[in-house]
Amino acid sequence: MRRILPVLFTVAGLSAAAQNSEDEFYRIDTFPDRGLKLEIGALTKLGDGSILLGTRTGDVFFAEGAYEDDPEKVSYRKYARGLAQPLGFLEHEGWVYTAQRGELTRMRDSDGDGKADEFITVCDDWEISGNYHEYNFGPRMDKDGKMWVTLNKPFGGQPYGRAHWRGWAVRIDPRTGRMEPMCTGLRSPAGVEASPDGEIFYTDNQGEWCNASKLSHLAKGEFHGHPHGLPSKELAGSPFDQIPSPKSGTYMKDLHETIPQWKMPAVWFPYNKMGKSPSGMCWDTSGGGFGPFAGQLFVADQHHAWVMRVFLEKVEGHWQGACFRFREGFQCGIIRVAFGKDASMFVGMSNAGWGGRGNKGWGFQRLRWTGKLPFEVHSMKVQKGGFLLTFTKPVDMAAAGRVENYAMKSYTYKLESRYGGPEADTQPVSIKSAEVLEEGRAVRLTLDGMRAGYVHELVMSNLIARDGAKLLHPEAYYTLVKIPR
Repeated sequence: MRRILPVLFTVAGLSAAAQNSEDEFYRIDTFPDRGLKLEIGALTKLGDGSILLGTRTGDVFFAEGAYEDDPEKVSYRKYARGLAQPLGFLEHEGWVYTAQRGELTRMRDSDGDGKADEFITVCDDWEISGNYHEYNFGPRMDKDGKMWVTLNKPFGGQPYGRAHWRGWAVRIDPRTGRMEPMCTGLRSPAGVEASPDGEIFYTDNQGEWCNASKLSHLAKGEFHGHPHGLPSKELAGSPFDQIPSPKSGTYMKDLHETIPQWKMPAVWFPYNKMGKSPSGMCWDTSGGGFGPFAGQLFVADQHHAWVMRVFLEKVEGHWQGACFRFREGFQCGIIRVAFGKDASMFVGMSNAGWGGRGNKGWGFQRLRWTGKLPFEVHSMKVQKGGFLLTFTKPVDMAAAGRVENYAMKSYTYKLESRYGGPEADTQPVSIKSAEVLEEGRAVRLTLDGMRAGYVHELVMSNLIARDGAKLLHPEAYYTLVKIPR
């Protein structure tokens, strides 16, 4: 993200047809703000099901009545104040942990009066320069019980000198407070999340040295593209002995040749087609309570004020997968999403400092499945020689078997010092056949011209379900890092 003047667009002016059709399956409820400026940057469901939210200005509230059918019944009870821009909450052993501007903090209500009265610094081993862009996101807990925080790099001047560990992902032992630098190359890592298996992923925003927004898996000793954090590799605790600086203009797919620590993203989000500023995310662990996409990942976008869907798979040791549009039309740019105890998705928003779609500068909304089944691509799995598409409903077999109803192209990105960059080395991908399988629940596309390290953009036309329903979102974008052998 970068600082620009907020620009508000009317929701109705975006894509009314898409919003109306999406609304049939997933309904947006809008909570009143009760005169509060709810610029939400932290949001979570606690163990008892209650919804806790934190604002840019440092207030923390319980959203009471948030599960009522009528959103007008919500009220906000203040739990804490005076925090320094909290951008994540995590409940652990009776405490709520949050990444503030200068530290990882834990807080709790020790006397039972409904307000936090203990605030303890867990770790403050990273530095800040005074730059506005030095946000910290998290924490999220991995399978080893350590908490990950992603540290935004500055944008522009650094009033008090260069600060170490900016542009890094670090993990912290909540028992000892010890910080362990894990990987660098992050730019604006607005979302960090643990998978149900305790794997850590983050979202990064397009900008300098980051030609396209992305979702990446994090592990120790990796480099993710931006050179700002490289000087910190010389400090004690760094996981790197040596790491070369990147050369601007290199294709990202080729970076391994010069930087062995380079980590390809799991998913690229093609600019504008799939948002501009990916932010918070959450896995659907509802077991079907949120619809047909249980186990998949939902990623918000701050600029487009929408939620995307991501299907992930591990191929030859690397996470990769496809992204799809899911639900647009929220009232503001989304910073955080979290599932509630009733399998609805709570959405916290703010446009402070950035441009974004919507009709307000902040907001708090909820997304609920109506119970109607949309006709969507459920998954897009890579196979040797093509992809296997599965659908939420049986397809019309005649339409799904026509090769001319599918079009695909592939492209990649360069790593460049400029702010963002276009799709590069674009080529068409020939679709040789479309074989309908599993009594209409799947289609195998056989291709000629698959390329590792490229986004494979698929557009489907004239596909209908057996019951006559139209495909709600006919585009899919698969980031093909590894081709199965």
